[in-house]
Amino acid sequence: MNLKNQQALLGSSWTKHTRTTLLLWTLLLSITAVLSHTIDIASGQISCFFEDLHVDDKMTITFQVAGGGHLDIDFWLNDPQGNHLWNVIKRDTGTFTFTAIQGGKHEYCFSNAMSTVSSKTVSFNVHGVMYVADDAHMAPIELEIKHLASALEAVKEEQQYIVVREKLHRNTAESTNDRVKWWSLVQTAMVLGVTAWQVFYLKRFFEVKRTI
Repeated sequence: MNLKNQQALLGSSWTKHTRTTLLLWTLLLSITAVLSHTIDIASGQISCFFEDLHVDDKMTITFQVAGGGHLDIDFWLNDPQGNHLWNVIKRDTGTFTFTAIQGGKHEYCFSNAMSTVSSKTVSFNVHGVMYVADDAHMAPIELEIKHLASALEAVKEEQQYIVVREKLHRNTAESTNDRVKWWSLVQTAMVLGVTAWQVFYLKRFFEVKRTI
């Protein structure tokens, strides 16, 4: 094998290695960091957010009402044209995954307009994956890297959802414990009060009155 062929072979191997490395970093960086938020929405108010997406980008929104009122909230997601992609009323939790069919700002809102008294605490996660088209000339390892990145994203989404659910259950348990504690104290006070009244009444009932 002459020097020219050796250089060509070395260049081809280096190109494949570089391409695989770049693809790995691109896929890892293309997985948008999970944005976890907790917001308070006053009664009668609406909180809206925006995500700028490209065509075929994938986004998942998970929300959970962590406190306030009946633990319900209205939620909707609109495309850049203002059309509803998802709309739910009085929900305590929800998960929606979609693929953008057009680029631009996608708006999603949490509405507490139905409540005239109670504010709501809402925890939500937003995570997405930038679209990377399949290449017919991709090496098997490159395809595996892409599939692995998608699987990792799915695991991360599920983990974030579990965290939100655990937080809600913990808050519910703590709230229930507080209510049981205060109700027990009220019951104890009532029993003591009734007992004291009965003792006083019986003493008065059996009291011997002397006539002077």
